[in-house]
Amino acid sequence: MSFFIDGASDVARSSARYGRDALTTMNIIETRLTSDARLSDRTVVRPHPMLVTVRSDRLFAVLAPGSLWDRGREVLRPFAHKLASGEAMLVLIGSPAIGDVTGALNRGLGALVSPDPSSDELYVAIHNVCELLESKARAEARGKWLNRYRYELGELIEIAKAITTERELDKLLSLILEKSRFITGADAGSIYVVEGDDPDPLRRTLRFKLSQNDSVPFDAREFTLPVSPRSMSGYVALHKRPLNIADVYDLPAVSPYGFDRSFDAKIGYRTKSMLCMPLLSRKGEVIGVIQLINKKRAADRKLLSDEDVEDQVVPFDARSEELVGTLGSQAGIALENAVLYTEIHHMLEGFVRASVEAIEQRDPTTSGHSRRVALLTVGLARALERDTAGPYRGVTWTKDDLRELEYASLLHDFGKIGVREQVLVKAKKLYPHELAIIRHRIEIASRSYEVEILERKLRLVQRGARADELVALDQELSSRKAELEAAYAAIVAANEPSVLKGGDFARIEAIARETFTDFSGDVVPLLRSEEVACLSVARGSLTPAEIEEIRNHVVHTYQFLSQIPWGKQFRRVAVIAGSHHERLNGTGYPHRLRAEEIPLQSKMMSVSDIFDALTASDRPYKKAVPVDRALDILGLEVKDQHVDADLVRVFIEARVWTVLEQPGAPHSALAASSR
Repeated sequence: MSFFIDGASDVARSSARYGRDALTTMNIIETRLTSDARLSDRTVVRPHPMLVTVRSDRLFAVLAPGSLWDRGREVLRPFAHKLASGEAMLVLIGSPAIGDVTGALNRGLGALVSPDPSSDELYVAIHNVCELLESKARAEARGKWLNRYRYELGELIEIAKAITTERELDKLLSLILEKSRFITGADAGSIYVVEGDDPDPLRRTLRFKLSQNDSVPFDAREFTLPVSPRSMSGYVALHKRPLNIADVYDLPAVSPYGFDRSFDAKIGYRTKSMLCMPLLSRKGEVIGVIQLINKKRAADRKLLSDEDVEDQVVPFDARSEELVGTLGSQAGIALENAVLYTEIHHMLEGFVRASVEAIEQRDPTTSGHSRRVALLTVGLARALERDTAGPYRGVTWTKDDLRELEYASLLHDFGKIGVREQVLVKAKKLYPHELAIIRHRIEIASRSYEVEILERKLRLVQRGARADELVALDQELSSRKAELEAAYAAIVAANEPSVLKGGDFARIEAIARETFTDFSGDVVPLLRSEEVACLSVARGSLTPAEIEEIRNHVVHTYQFLSQIPWGKQFRRVAVIAGSHHERLNGTGYPHRLRAEEIPLQSKMMSVSDIFDALTASDRPYKKAVPVDRALDILGLEVKDQHVDADLVRVFIEARVWTVLEQPGAPHSALAASSR
């Protein structure tokens, strides 16, 4: 095959410029090449009177006379790019007159033959040039493949790092889907999680968790479908092998699964190519399915019409399937870990909730206190992050830090489970049965005086006493009974957990000095020493011994919580909870820690604990204090060096307590603090 760019005129100009001999030589070269049976699988073309090309696929040799290199290199300009890129090489017929062979080598010279080469010489030159071109092409292809392999390997390593460090299930699923779409060039995709542990996989379900689409935004809600071969994802989950479909609208009639086009119609999208890959656990069980949709030629193109789909969408190739399979193995294990982590988290949450319930069952008078303290403390922690003026500016918390703080706050009073219940719920200075005993004792004393008066009356009657003497005895008895009732009334008044005045102590001591003779003839005091000690409590309802018993709940809290394997992220729960009654000046309990020794989280909890104890309206032994008064008392606690001044300042400025005033306040401190 031959053609001339400008026909006869071009031949004439070429003959005049390069010589008739050169033109004759190229005619002979063309004839010998086209008649050589060994080159029958190649295409011989005469693009110019002074050029002959021999093409093999996309690689070809360009034959030209040596004189062309001396006087007409511009003829080679249309091939310059091919020569430079390694898709073509130059074969010169005869050496250039100026001997610039080195320059020719640098510009694509592959062979140099004699001025009148034989067919064999031409064949060998073309064969060697094509072999060299193919070798270069293979080397370049290997280089590109190696670069692509390195790129994909690097991406897989980065993806593996990302998915193995993410523990939140929803975020992990989103990450797995995003990375799978990225490495395959998929326009859209969705992910399912297998639910249920029935040995028969057909009795399990697939939960649709999320969907992503670069072209058409839409809201997707979770739903479930059975694991069955009728759906593509169910088929993959059941058979544990991938599905790679070129066009889901063109499934074979015998296909066990189908494709529902209604969703496409609803959102205005066209699903075409699809790759479904199972996510396997360490034991080889399917725990999820990833579904990739519409592999695109250009990742940045959006599929907004059927024409876009036809132009851009291609089937998922074997390499895509291999990459997603590799990623699926990593993702399956990561997903299994995330599910396990979620289950452990739920188990831990359940344990904490049950523990709080146990505390409140032991001490119903403080029901809700632990949850309120958790809400206040986490709220204060969030506010502290926003503070820019105090010594705590720059303090930040991770989600695990806040969860640790929430757990410690919820369980800060758990040690009360080791305190006697009667002490926990003691609303008065005397226990009810102790007051009943005193009342019974007063009645016995009254009866004792009545018997004594009756005996005295009998003796007077026997002596023939006057009536006024008998009346005097009746008045004495009435007076004595009134005194006993007044004494009991004073005891009842002193039993209230209010602050006693000095005169109240004297009255109780006076009553304690009174005695009576019981039915056995023994002289008995109206009040025993331990009862006097209880009634003489100056503040509240607890004796010093009972206060110490209550204080020991912090020790019990630490001992109990320190036995729980919280893991690294929550390892300080016991220390934080066990230090919330320490004071900055070292007068707190149980260890009398100084300010620098008390964890910041415990200092925050102290503020919340005091505030809630003051403002709680569910305490039967005291009235709730208004917020303003509670804040004043916190100020006094600061002045006494009991709590941290900056924490109280942030607490007040951020109005942290308002989280308790919101309707439907959440049970989770983290949920409240994220509002």
